[in-house]
Amino acid sequence: MAAWKLRRPTQTMKTNLKRALGIILSSALTLSLLAGCGGNKLAESAAPAESAAAESGAPAASGAPIKIAVAAPMTGDNAEYGQGFYNAAVMKADEWNAKGGVLGGRQVEIVQYDDKNSSEEAASIAQKIVSEGDIAGVIGHFASGVCMTAAPVYQENKIIEISPSSSHPDYSGIGDYIFRNNTVINVEAAAGLDIAVNDLGKKNIGIISIKTDWGTNTAKIVNELVAGMADTGAKVVAHEEVMEGSDDYSPAIAKLDAAGADVVICVSMYSTLAPVAKQYKQVNPDIAIVGFSNAYTQQLLELGGDAVEGVCFPVIFYSGSDDPAVKTYVETYKEKYGAQPSALTSQAYDSVGMLLTAIESAGTTDSAKVRDELAKIDYPGVTGETTFNDIGDVQKSFVKLTIKDGQFAEANF
Repeated sequence: MAAWKLRRPTQTMKTNLKRALGIILSSALTLSLLAGCGGNKLAESAAPAESAAAESGAPAASGAPIKIAVAAPMTGDNAEYGQGFYNAAVMKADEWNAKGGVLGGRQVEIVQYDDKNSSEEAASIAQKIVSEGDIAGVIGHFASGVCMTAAPVYQENKIIEISPSSSHPDYSGIGDYIFRNNTVINVEAAAGLDIAVNDLGKKNIGIISIKTDWGTNTAKIVNELVAGMADTGAKVVAHEEVMEGSDDYSPAIAKLDAAGADVVICVSMYSTLAPVAKQYKQVNPDIAIVGFSNAYTQQLLELGGDAVEGVCFPVIFYSGSDDPAVKTYVETYKEKYGAQPSALTSQAYDSVGMLLTAIESAGTTDSAKVRDELAKIDYPGVTGETTFNDIGDVQKSFVKLTIKDGQFAEANF
């Protein structure tokens, strides 16, 4: 085999080497710039509006999926609510995808985040969603306190959040990217008291509330509202706080019964209302009970049985409605998931629809433009005609429901 000799580089060789190095460096710089603008996504595939959105930090790349986060409790005591949010979101996304997607063919992808209904976990998830860089909006979180922990992170980073369940009066005031597709709790509490006092004709009000941020704040609002109803003769005769998930509510019930309560406002989820009703009916079979829309679920009927007969609620969604759109939605949901959609689940369904409609109207995922479209939306959803006021609070009317013959039905007082 011939031996290779090391030769001194000629001037021609030096020139050629410099040219080769220049080409290599230029190619490396181009690849680096492309990577900084979106990794391995093809820059030429982005539409002009979406390219501008990418430069401003909004999700970009034409053809890439439109990602919507659902952040809620997927595990733990309140997992039913989070899973309902997620199921409804996927169902609405599938409907849009079947029609060709959004913004000229981009598919919708729902990304699930489990916040365990924990403020600490929600804060971490909000930061993760921000760092992802391609989330077009957030549906969630569940409890008001958890929502209010995460919302400032979304507001600071101009990510739209629509909560299907937050009811704290201060939530939507956190910023102009923060919306709620749920009634403010003082409005719902007033509707519940209207049932108790004006429809049921009760005057001696007892309150049982769970020891959570939502329960404590809501009970305070109920007390304040009753104080303003002095001309009706209504008064709070007793108020007891209880631990969510307890097996024995008899001490609280005994105090309310001894105080002469003829109606109980139960500030809780279905998991507390059902056993309270069972145990209260053993003491006083004639006690009237009024709950909140977050207890309006199929699980209440299953857990409460005969004891929840006659319980009333103000809600903004009724699954037994004669509206054809509601009927189709309920039937499809039951077929897909084997359960009846609750009011909060249905509000999540409409929340995704509103966000996608706003994106389509804006012609981009740029969050500022989408926010502007969402703020002026008039959306015909399964939970009624939906608009937002100037601070992002939903404007809707209530339906009064009761439990009759083991089923939810519109109340005829």
